[in-house]
Amino acid sequence: MKTARAWQLGIKDMLIMSGSRQRTHLKRPIWIIVLVSLVSVCLIGAYIYPPRGSAACYIFSSRDCSIYEQPIRVPTRELTDDETAAQVVIREILKTPPVHPKNPKIAFMFLTPGSLPFEKLWDKFFHGHEDRFTVYVHASSEKPAHVSRYFVGRDIRSEKNSVIWGKISMVDAEKRLLGHALEDPDNQHFVLLSDSCVPLHNFDYVYNYLMFTNISYIDCFQDPGPHGNGRYSDHMMPEVEIKDFRKGAQWFSLKRQHAIIVMADSLYYTKFKHYCRPGLDGRNCYADEHYLPTFFHMIDPTGIANWSVTHVDWSEGKWHPKAYRAQDISYELLRNITSIDMSYHVTSNAKKDESTLFLERSEAAMLFIREEILPGNSE
Repeated sequence: MKTARAWQLGIKDMLIMSGSRQRTHLKRPIWIIVLVSLVSVCLIGAYIYPPRGSAACYIFSSRDCSIYEQPIRVPTRELTDDETAAQVVIREILKTPPVHPKNPKIAFMFLTPGSLPFEKLWDKFFHGHEDRFTVYVHASSEKPAHVSRYFVGRDIRSEKNSVIWGKISMVDAEKRLLGHALEDPDNQHFVLLSDSCVPLHNFDYVYNYLMFTNISYIDCFQDPGPHGNGRYSDHMMPEVEIKDFRKGAQWFSLKRQHAIIVMADSLYYTKFKHYCRPGLDGRNCYADEHYLPTFFHMIDPTGIANWSVTHVDWSEGKWHPKAYRAQDISYELLRNITSIDMSYHVTSNAKKDESTLFLERSEAAMLFIREEILPGNSE
């Protein structure tokens, strides 16, 4: 994004150079004229032939990017009828140019058991930006008691105890949130958050970061260990092969095209519903950690960032991320997290005397932090 801003500033600088036409300007070295000419040609070329790839789209504004020129993946086997139908639908959605509303918004989707302990903080985050966001709350255990006007009346339908940790019901809740958020045509980016998430930057920073890129932020990596490929079931064949099986944190940020694709998918969702669940064939597979990373790795691998904008600390090697108490929160901690610019994926194939194994380093930026809430940590 810094590159994009520098590029935009470069245009303004060129316009300023037009200035007066005094004879003394003709004495400038010829290399300046050549340089300006080359830059002009490049900018004109970028305007006439906008960047198509996701790498270029990450640098340039998403409003000038499209992905329908990506090469079609050639299947290594004959596809089933269901696969052919699914791929046609997905390809057509990806080919459809995005619609740019006059007032693009971000949908903040909260997946929570009940009330949101950091609702007051989110109220301050949203204040003054009422026309650039929408809020959706999916509470699975009890009806939330809201303290912020931005959350009042934003609960969506959900049956009590309908979301069970580790089961496909978690994905169902995510899709339910996406379905409601997609009803608003102004929503262009969809951020999934938990009840323990808090923002790390101000609203303008988060808004610009998400709106001016053409990718979705989905954590995605290959884990050859027992908690990665070890969870794969051969029953997923032939649609999902082990070489495509991926893992990642569930906290995503999707652009609208990808959100629509998730809602349209039935084939791959059904595979994970039946064959990625705790206790199947002696394996504990969790659909919320594997479905979306695997799905997007298969259908649009260059359209995702392979990392999440939500920071979660798994360094303790437990089933849940590190818990932050009130005394743990400091300026230094927040500064360290916001300065993270590389994402490290932790695989499960390390030896017993090793705590972690870091792989697939990539450029990253953290917009939110997920905290495991402990007593006295909600104020």
